[in-house]
Amino acid sequence: MTIHEAFPQTATDDAYMAAALALGRRNLGRTAPNPAVGALLVRDGVVIARGWTAPGGRPHAEAIAMAAAGEAARGATLYVTLEPCAHHGATPPCVDSIIAGGV
Repeated sequence: MTIHEAFPQTATDDAYMAAALALGRRNLGRTAPNPAVGALLVRDGVVIARGWTAPGGRPHAEAIAMAAAGEAARGATLYVTLEPCAHHGATPPCVDSIIAGGV
């Protein structure tokens, strides 16, 4: 079984990813040293939070979206334009808050 068979992508997924890409463009050119990233949290077909990388690269898009959603993030789907960071650096790993939030 391929990944596409196990997790088929729908037109709805495409639309949410397009929205995440648009969010990432909001600070394009102002997020150095980090990339401009967009994040969208969706649960039951409703967008519950949005985030994009802040000027200067911090906070990250995923952290902004997770903080905005709070407990509502549990069980949601995260559409993000770059894999969440998993390393300790200037900020804690975004993946930790995503897992802890039940996303």
